[in-house]
Amino acid sequence: MRYETIYFDLDGTLTDSGPGITNSVAYALTRMGRPVPSRPSLNRYIGPPLWDSFRRYEAMTEAETQQAVALFREYYEQRGKFENAVYSGIPALLQGLREGGKRLVVATSKPEHMAVEILEHFELAGFFSCIAGSTLDESRCTKASVLAYALAQQGRQGAVMVGDREHDVLGARENGLPCIGVLFGYGSRQELEAAGADRIATTVQDLRYILEE
Repeated sequence: MRYETIYFDLDGTLTDSGPGITNSVAYALTRMGRPVPSRPSLNRYIGPPLWDSFRRYEAMTEAETQQAVALFREYYEQRGKFENAVYSGIPALLQGLREGGKRLVVATSKPEHMAVEILEHFELAGFFSCIAGSTLDESRCTKASVLAYALAQQGRQGAVMVGDREHDVLGARENGLPCIGVLFGYGSRQELEAAGADRIATTVQDLRYILEE
Protein backbone atom coordinates (compact mmCIF):
# COMPACT_ATOMS: atom_id res chain seq x y z
CA MET A 1 0.00 0.00 0.00
CA ARG A 2 1.24 3.49 -0.80
CA TYR A 3 0.97 5.73 2.24
CA GLU A 4 0.41 9.41 1.54
CA THR A 5 -0.54 10.92 4.91
CA ILE A 6 1.28 9.60 7.96
CA TYR A 7 -0.04 10.28 11.45
CA PHE A 8 2.68 9.93 14.09
CA ASP A 9 2.34 9.43 17.80
CA LEU A 10 4.85 11.54 19.77
CA ASP A 11 5.88 9.86 23.06
CA GLY A 12 7.71 6.61 22.41
CA THR A 13 7.54 7.08 18.64
CA LEU A 14 9.33 10.31 17.75
CA THR A 15 10.95 11.02 21.11
CA ASP A 16 11.98 9.02 24.16
CA SER A 17 9.95 11.03 26.65
CA GLY A 18 10.06 8.41 29.40
CA PRO A 19 12.25 10.22 31.95
CA GLY A 20 10.16 13.40 31.91
CA ILE A 21 6.84 11.56 32.16
CA THR A 22 7.89 9.16 34.90
CA ASN A 23 9.54 11.95 36.91
CA SER A 24 6.33 13.99 36.63
CA VAL A 25 4.19 11.06 37.80
CA ALA A 26 6.54 10.45 40.73
CA TYR A 27 6.35 14.14 41.65
CA ALA A 28 2.55 14.12 41.58
CA LEU A 29 2.24 10.97 43.69
CA THR A 30 4.81 12.21 46.21
CA ARG A 31 3.02 15.55 46.60
CA MET A 32 -0.23 13.65 47.22
CA GLY A 33 1.39 11.47 49.88
CA ARG A 34 1.04 8.30 47.83
CA PRO A 35 3.66 5.59 47.36
CA VAL A 36 5.68 5.85 44.16
CA PRO A 37 5.92 2.63 42.11
CA SER A 38 9.23 1.34 40.79
CA ARG A 39 10.64 2.99 37.68
CA PRO A 40 9.72 0.04 35.43
CA SER A 41 6.14 0.23 36.72
CA LEU A 42 6.01 3.97 36.01
CA ASN A 43 6.70 3.26 32.34
CA ARG A 44 3.06 2.22 31.90
CA TYR A 45 2.17 5.92 32.13
CA ILE A 46 4.05 6.62 28.89
CA GLY A 47 1.64 6.87 25.98
CA PRO A 48 -1.91 6.42 27.33
CA PRO A 49 -4.04 9.44 28.30
CA LEU A 50 -2.90 10.69 31.69
CA TRP A 51 -6.39 10.93 33.19
CA ASP A 52 -7.08 7.28 32.40
CA SER A 53 -3.74 6.14 33.80
CA PHE A 54 -4.20 7.79 37.20
CA ARG A 55 -7.71 6.35 37.48
CA ARG A 56 -6.63 2.89 36.37
CA TYR A 57 -3.32 2.44 38.15
CA GLU A 58 -3.91 4.48 41.32
CA ALA A 59 -7.68 3.93 41.73
CA MET A 60 -8.17 7.69 42.10
CA THR A 61 -11.48 9.46 42.46
CA GLU A 62 -12.37 12.19 39.98
CA ALA A 63 -11.20 14.91 42.37
CA GLU A 64 -7.95 13.06 43.08
CA THR A 65 -7.36 12.55 39.37
CA GLN A 66 -7.75 16.26 38.71
CA GLN A 67 -5.27 17.03 41.49
CA ALA A 68 -2.78 14.46 40.19
CA VAL A 69 -2.99 15.79 36.64
CA ALA A 70 -2.47 19.36 37.87
CA LEU A 71 0.61 18.32 39.88
CA PHE A 72 1.95 16.29 36.97
CA ARG A 73 1.65 19.32 34.70
CA GLU A 74 3.28 21.56 37.31
CA TYR A 75 6.49 19.51 37.09
CA TYR A 76 6.19 18.67 33.41
CA GLU A 77 5.71 22.27 32.27
CA GLN A 78 8.80 23.42 34.16
CA ARG A 79 11.18 20.51 33.67
CA GLY A 80 9.70 17.25 32.46
CA LYS A 81 8.90 18.15 28.87
CA PHE A 82 12.59 18.57 28.10
CA GLU A 83 13.74 15.48 30.03
CA ASN A 84 13.37 13.91 26.64
CA ALA A 85 15.39 12.94 23.55
CA VAL A 86 14.70 12.37 19.86
CA TYR A 87 15.16 8.76 18.79
CA SER A 88 18.19 8.21 16.61
CA GLY A 89 17.25 8.26 12.94
CA ILE A 90 13.96 10.13 13.34
CA PRO A 91 15.06 13.47 11.82
CA ALA A 92 16.44 11.69 8.75
CA LEU A 93 13.27 9.60 8.49
CA LEU A 94 11.04 12.67 8.57
CA GLN A 95 13.18 14.54 6.09
CA GLY A 96 13.19 11.60 3.68
CA LEU A 97 9.43 11.17 3.91
CA ARG A 98 8.81 14.86 3.29
CA GLU A 99 11.19 14.87 0.33
CA GLY A 100 9.28 11.86 -0.99
CA GLY A 101 6.06 13.85 -1.01
CA LYS A 102 4.44 12.45 2.14
CA ARG A 103 2.24 14.59 4.35
CA LEU A 104 3.27 14.23 8.00
CA VAL A 105 1.00 14.87 10.98
CA VAL A 106 1.39 14.42 14.74
CA ALA A 107 -1.56 12.97 16.68
CA THR A 108 -0.74 12.71 20.38
CA SER A 109 -2.62 12.39 23.66
CA LYS A 110 -0.24 14.99 25.08
CA PRO A 111 -1.74 18.50 25.45
CA GLU A 112 -1.36 20.21 22.11
CA HIS A 113 0.59 23.24 23.30
CA MET A 114 3.14 20.97 25.02
CA ALA A 115 3.53 18.86 21.88
CA VAL A 116 4.21 22.00 19.84
CA GLU A 117 6.79 23.25 22.36
CA ILE A 118 8.61 19.91 22.41
CA LEU A 119 8.70 19.54 18.63
CA GLU A 120 9.89 23.13 18.24
CA HIS A 121 12.56 22.59 20.91
CA PHE A 122 13.93 19.60 19.01
CA GLU A 123 13.56 21.38 15.64
CA LEU A 124 11.08 18.81 14.33
CA ALA A 125 7.95 20.96 14.10
CA GLY A 126 8.73 22.11 10.56
CA PHE A 127 8.32 18.59 9.19
CA PHE A 128 4.62 18.47 10.10
CA SER A 129 1.64 20.04 8.38
CA CYS A 130 -0.38 19.70 11.60
CA ILE A 131 0.38 18.99 15.27
CA ALA A 132 -2.79 17.71 16.94
CA GLY A 133 -2.99 17.01 20.65
CA SER A 134 -5.38 16.79 23.55
CA THR A 135 -7.17 19.64 25.29
CA LEU A 136 -6.54 20.54 28.93
CA ASP A 137 -10.21 20.08 29.90
CA GLU A 138 -10.36 16.41 28.81
CA SER A 139 -12.88 17.21 26.06
CA ARG A 140 -10.41 15.74 23.55
CA CYS A 141 -8.06 13.37 25.32
CA THR A 142 -8.26 9.86 23.84
CA LYS A 143 -6.10 8.84 20.90
CA ALA A 144 -9.27 8.16 18.89
CA SER A 145 -10.64 11.67 19.48
CA VAL A 146 -7.30 13.36 18.77
CA LEU A 147 -6.90 11.36 15.58
CA ALA A 148 -10.45 12.20 14.48
CA TYR A 149 -9.67 15.88 15.06
CA ALA A 150 -6.48 15.61 12.98
CA LEU A 151 -8.21 13.65 10.21
CA ALA A 152 -10.86 16.35 9.90
CA GLN A 153 -8.09 18.82 9.08
CA GLN A 154 -5.64 16.72 7.09
CA GLY A 155 -7.75 14.00 5.46
CA ARG A 156 -7.51 10.22 5.21
CA GLN A 157 -6.25 9.75 1.66
CA GLY A 158 -3.62 7.00 1.91
CA ALA A 159 -3.53 7.57 5.67
CA VAL A 160 -1.81 5.43 8.31
CA MET A 161 -1.14 5.78 12.04
CA VAL A 162 2.30 5.07 13.54
CA GLY A 163 2.66 4.48 17.28
CA ASP A 164 4.19 2.35 20.01
CA ARG A 165 1.21 1.48 22.25
CA GLU A 166 -2.11 -0.31 21.97
CA HIS A 167 -3.93 3.02 22.29
CA ASP A 168 -2.45 4.08 18.95
CA VAL A 169 -3.66 0.90 17.27
CA LEU A 170 -7.13 1.03 18.82
CA GLY A 171 -7.50 4.75 18.08
CA ALA A 172 -6.57 4.13 14.45
CA ARG A 173 -9.05 1.27 14.15
CA GLU A 174 -11.83 3.39 15.64
CA ASN A 175 -11.15 5.89 12.86
CA GLY A 176 -10.91 3.26 10.14
CA LEU A 177 -7.15 3.56 9.62
CA PRO A 178 -4.39 0.94 9.50
CA CYS A 179 -1.68 1.22 12.13
CA ILE A 180 2.03 0.44 12.11
CA GLY A 181 3.34 -0.41 15.56
CA VAL A 182 6.94 0.37 16.51
CA LEU A 183 9.06 -1.60 18.97
CA PHE A 184 11.68 1.06 19.72
CA GLY A 185 9.23 2.81 22.07
CA TYR A 186 7.47 1.49 25.18
CA GLY A 187 5.01 -1.09 23.86
CA SER A 188 5.78 -4.77 23.33
CA ARG A 189 5.17 -6.89 20.25
CA GLN A 190 2.58 -8.84 22.24
CA GLU A 191 0.68 -5.65 23.14
CA LEU A 192 0.70 -4.34 19.58
CA GLU A 193 -0.27 -7.65 17.99
CA ALA A 194 -3.08 -8.18 20.50
CA ALA A 195 -4.45 -4.72 19.65
CA GLY A 196 -4.41 -5.59 15.95
CA ALA A 197 -1.46 -3.67 14.49
CA ASP A 198 -1.30 -4.15 10.72
CA ARG A 199 2.49 -4.03 10.56
CA ILE A 200 5.25 -3.88 13.17
CA ALA A 201 8.59 -2.11 12.75
CA THR A 202 11.46 -3.14 14.99
CA THR A 203 13.70 -0.17 14.22
CA VAL A 204 13.43 3.30 12.73
CA GLN A 205 15.00 1.92 9.55
CA ASP A 206 12.36 -0.82 9.38
CA LEU A 207 9.70 1.86 9.71
CA ARG A 208 11.20 3.79 6.81
CA TYR A 209 11.13 0.71 4.58
CA ILE A 210 7.45 0.12 5.36
CA LEU A 211 6.41 3.75 4.84
CA GLU A 212 8.27 4.04 1.54
CA GLU A 213 6.95 0.79 0.01
